[in-house]
Amino acid sequence: MYVVAGGRLLGAFAVEDEIRPESSEAVTELHRLGIRVAMITGDSRTVADSVAQRIGIDEVAAEILPADKASAVKRFQTGGKNVAMVGDGVNDAPALATADVGIAIGAGTDVAIESAGIVLVRSDPRDVVGAIELSRATYRKMIQNLVWATAYNLVAIPVAGGLFVRWGFDLPMSVGAVAMSVSTIIVAANAQLLRRLKLLRESPPIGRPKHTVL
Repeated sequence: MYVVAGGRLLGAFAVEDEIRPESSEAVTELHRLGIRVAMITGDSRTVADSVAQRIGIDEVAAEILPADKASAVKRFQTGGKNVAMVGDGVNDAPALATADVGIAIGAGTDVAIESAGIVLVRSDPRDVVGAIELSRATYRKMIQNLVWATAYNLVAIPVAGGLFVRWGFDLPMSVGAVAMSVSTIIVAANAQLLRRLKLLRESPPIGRPKHTVL
């Protein structure tokens, strides 16, 4: 921006949006989880590349018109890649719907929230990491419980059906009922271990810049 008075140039200013201080941490944590990070923006290529370099973003789609964000997501999906899109504006809604997983910021527009599969309560990009960690932990618990239930029933059902009666081993109905209840308790208790997962991050400092970029 230039300051001119009376036809005479008095000075020039360079203005840019401040990068959210927690954005770099979010990108670092996503890399720790083995996830590549891309940015879709309507800003110029120079600005986008500068931001990407400063916080470690892997891929950049710059100078993208609002209507073309969904197309950009499709390009990232090339080769069977799974893409999660994070957005908060009306223009992000088509991209959120196109992505394999749409993640909307809770403070965003209603259209974006309706188009997403996950809604973050706080406007903190680090919560994206928390959502992924919770999803992975939940999936691991599902697999653990499935393996346990399958192994348990492979043993318990033949015994309850009297397969070993000829060898003098029988399972009374009362014992079978207790054993079934124990199996359910074990599965439920294993699921409760998810409560030990720490997802909360410290809130960003008060007074952060209003105009931000991720």
